[in-house]
Amino acid sequence: MADEAKAKGNAAFSSGDYAAAIRHFSDAIALSPTNHVLYSNRSASYASLQNYSDALTDAKKTVELKPDWSKGYSRLGAAHLGLSQYDDAVSAYKKGLEIDPNNEPLKAGLADAQKAQAAASRPRSSPANPFGDAFSGPEMWTRLTADPTTRAYLQQPDFVKMMQDIQKDPNKLNLHLKDQRVMQAIGVLLNVKIQTSPPTDAEMPDTSERKRPVEAEPAKQPQPEPEPEPEPMDFSEDEKNAKQRKAEALKEKEAGNAAYKKKDFDTAIQHYTKALELDDKDISYLTNRAAVYLEMGKYDECIKDCDTAVERGRELRSDFKMIARALTRKGTALVKMAKCSKDYDPAIETFQKALTEHRNPDTLKKLNEAEKAKKDLEQEEYFDPKLADEEREKGNEFFKQQKYPEAVKHYTESIRRNPKDPRAYSNRAACYTKLGAMPEGLKDAEKCIELDPTFVKGYTRKGAVQYFMREYDKALETYREGLKYDANNQELLEGIRTCIQQINKASRGDLSPEELKERQAKAMQDPEIQNILQDPVMRQVLVDFQENPKAAQEHTKNPMVMNKIQKLVSAGIVQMR
Repeated sequence: MADEAKAKGNAAFSSGDYAAAIRHFSDAIALSPTNHVLYSNRSASYASLQNYSDALTDAKKTVELKPDWSKGYSRLGAAHLGLSQYDDAVSAYKKGLEIDPNNEPLKAGLADAQKAQAAASRPRSSPANPFGDAFSGPEMWTRLTADPTTRAYLQQPDFVKMMQDIQKDPNKLNLHLKDQRVMQAIGVLLNVKIQTSPPTDAEMPDTSERKRPVEAEPAKQPQPEPEPEPEPMDFSEDEKNAKQRKAEALKEKEAGNAAYKKKDFDTAIQHYTKALELDDKDISYLTNRAAVYLEMGKYDECIKDCDTAVERGRELRSDFKMIARALTRKGTALVKMAKCSKDYDPAIETFQKALTEHRNPDTLKKLNEAEKAKKDLEQEEYFDPKLADEEREKGNEFFKQQKYPEAVKHYTESIRRNPKDPRAYSNRAACYTKLGAMPEGLKDAEKCIELDPTFVKGYTRKGAVQYFMREYDKALETYREGLKYDANNQELLEGIRTCIQQINKASRGDLSPEELKERQAKAMQDPEIQNILQDPVMRQVLVDFQENPKAAQEHTKNPMVMNKIQKLVSAGIVQMR
């Protein structure tokens, strides 16, 4: 049982599903808690998810169970490195190399750890920020000093410290967006008048300056030494015969390959069989013959040859890629034979075993296709519109009783029985909204609209979720889109009215200071708002609205400009009077 769970974990890891890999390795550990390999594999899975704390715990357990196993120290070093514990990482890699001095992964890990250790003392340039240019150079301080409001802020040490931090690393701007002094400074630097409430003292988080990565010097390529000429060898009579038989077997294989390309499958099988008789230590003859049987639709014969190839390959310690190829061919034959969803289980298991031998893109693709085919077939087998309607009605009854979790359960079952019915998604979206699960409600509402763009309920559900998420602009767009299909729908019209009411609160300046701060901070993290403020044209438009009424009048005739202005008003960034 532990080996089976381990195999599933390895397959999940190979396919990039690290969360599933962790579950499978945890199941295996529960069955075999002293197996150091399981902890090592789970540590690698945690590290792949950047969960280095748990990766470190498993790596320590690995070393505890098997202190003379070099890979345990590789896991330990990787976890320490992920946690920026560079000294511990270097120490772990060095301990592993004491056990296995020629281990390449340990050498590479040690080099990475030492580079990171050296880089820890050097400054690192910050990544690009939409407002980075505004905070760069001495010009920032000149502008802040020229403005009467921000000039007073420069007398406050905590404000100066914030601006210095932002100038060093513009990405830290998001940490201080709720501080109205910073918002005022942004307006001055961008030459935009930003509506703010009275500033309050902001507590500064303790942040450290980023460091610049060390540039590795290109390694000098050693000059290749001339290879010595091989000395002639003496062969016994048996060795000469074996060599001759092997050469004849290879000729038979080449003849079989030629026949296979010509679709002359019977002849190809004869040649591969002859090659196998001449040399039974090469499993490629078996895998090639299995490929022919697969093309001929003789799936049982194909599976038999693949099983023999795997068994014989393990005895001979053949290349793991050859064993993986045999398992992949077997899995393909099993898929061809599948008639119901359960028939895909042995094929999926076989593909997973193949991936543990060798991660091959073709095998991974076949595994994904088999899993999808199984899921689709399960859905077809489970599909029943009548039962779906019954479950939806049960959900409606629970919804009326305000038992929303129970209603969700029945709507979910209805969706499983008939995933093409938008009504079940619409009803479940309403439940999620009542439960405060807005992301789930939004997802269901969007699915409802995707299934039937004319189903007006989908727009009312989506608009309601966006309204409760305080995304009034988006909710307004959703309600208006729904009116295209039902111009007199009262829910949509009421939704539009309430959205406009909320948007106008910002334009009239009716928001409380706390509401304004919250709305501005959220808006400044919106990429669309950032792009509008960064756009030179829009920045000039905002200046014209403040200083040049005639030019502003012209701007109001441009629908695109006014749409962007409205977004800034709704976000509380600017105010129209």
